[in-house]
Amino acid sequence: MTRILITNDDGVDAPGIRALAEAVRARGFDPVVAAPAEEQSGMSAALTAVTEGGRVTLKTRPHGYGVTATPAYIVVLAFLGVFGPPPDIVLSGINRGANTGRGVLHSGTVGAALTAANHGARALAVSLDIIAPADVHSGGAAFSITADESLHWTTAAEQAADLLDWLTESPPATVANLNVPDRPASALAGLRPATLATFGQVNMAVAERGDDFARLTLERGAPPEEGSDVALLTQGYATLTALSPISEATTIPIPTQRTPR
Repeated sequence: MTRILITNDDGVDAPGIRALAEAVRARGFDPVVAAPAEEQSGMSAALTAVTEGGRVTLKTRPHGYGVTATPAYIVVLAFLGVFGPPPDIVLSGINRGANTGRGVLHSGTVGAALTAANHGARALAVSLDIIAPADVHSGGAAFSITADESLHWTTAAEQAADLLDWLTESPPATVANLNVPDRPASALAGLRPATLATFGQVNMAVAERGDDFARLTLERGAPPEEGSDVALLTQGYATLTALSPISEATTIPIPTQRTPR
């Protein structure tokens, strides 16, 4: 039986992780759910935990474990056998908000997937795009507030579950990043492979700065490149992007060591 770990960075009680676990179980798998006890968004692959007497706390929930640690740390715990035999596949998500462009570097959702690849496992990061094209305006941010219960978690969950066979047959350490528009499955334009946009959907900018403070805001980035994840999401496509696990760069010339004089 394929061992699957499901984690996220929104927290173990987030609706996205429950929807993902339900979709995976419906395909006949028995995943282990272990996720941060509290939200850990934007943590990338940080290895941080809150300990009590040197112990990382595991809080048992009806649907899994709430762990006082970052997503990547939880993945490391899984490969150390804390939740049973190490996983073959790690699913990370469903994140509330798309993880697109080169901004995936900062995502706790993606960081967990890349950490899994370091251990030779296959991994899929899954995110739901909740920003409509008119939600973010240049010069500031104006986000519509949508209750989690109204978002189309099932659409993203089913898209991820549909990729399980492909992921299982992929080479070890395969990592992919899936982003899904927030709409009914019947309204999706399809699933397309995508490149990473130069920027994500929004960029940080300084709105105000003083001698002892800075206030940041979010602004829309430059128009996305054709075929990029941001552009295709705007067109209603779910996007899938292959990511490279952390490895040495082989195309950058490194100077040879000079002989000391």
